[in-house]
Amino acid sequence: MSGPVVVGIDGSQSGMAAVEAAAHEADRIGVELRLAYAYEWPTARVSPGVPPWDRSGAGACRVVKGALTEAERWAVGAAPQLRVTHEVLMGAPVAVLESASREASLLVVGGRPPGGAGSLRRGSVAGQLAAHGRTPMLVVRGRPDPAGPVVLVGGHAQEVREAVEFAYAEAAARDTDLVVLERTTAWHGRSYDAFAEALSVQSGKHPDVTTHRARARGGLSRALVEASTRAQLVVVGARGRGRRTGVLPTPVSMVALHRADCPVAVIHSAER
Repeated sequence: MSGPVVVGIDGSQSGMAAVEAAAHEADRIGVELRLAYAYEWPTARVSPGVPPWDRSGAGACRVVKGALTEAERWAVGAAPQLRVTHEVLMGAPVAVLESASREASLLVVGGRPPGGAGSLRRGSVAGQLAAHGRTPMLVVRGRPDPAGPVVLVGGHAQEVREAVEFAYAEAAARDTDLVVLERTTAWHGRSYDAFAEALSVQSGKHPDVTTHRARARGGLSRALVEASTRAQLVVVGARGRGRRTGVLPTPVSMVALHRADCPVAVIHSAER
């Protein structure tokens, strides 16, 4: 992965948590961090022809520059040697971030705490990017356990090589164990073989990562939510754009985004 880590910022507390997480990821991968600010110009509130950075334009310049300055401060605080760049793009956040992340190694966005009116919804920026994006994405949310494992969810058409590779790399970087959470019912065929092979390859590449295979008692979705309360990170795989563009393949992926109590990585793979 040679492209930058792109993080969407909006000046919010969850956005700054995303910046900090993105800085750690960029530092781990060895690439630059790019701060992306999507600005929707409020045309209904200004006179026609007023440029976006004009002082009469509702202080847009001050707000955006303030958010970028604060975000860069958080990034440098998390990874002092990191190269940080930024860009301000006009347009809706989903469209802007999807475009900005096409050549990225990882896209990072903030999420809302689980439960309540602020919970992540299918129509949210993170939910839409997870469903329609092409780039691996990290949604920063919940209360991660710094001593917990990385949890890889498998067994529901999510057995993509990229997700397994990402999960092992994260476990190695965090110096923690990897828990592979699988459904209790038997599953076989090409999908299982590919998943098992990917696990074997990556465990060989990361001998210092202890791997635990866990059966999901009471259903995979329920087990995922429970495991997230004791995890640093949950990793789920998703099929990328194909004939049917960008729909997450199972309800399990959406459960992770809606209800997980720690950051969630959604790793896309091109449909074959």
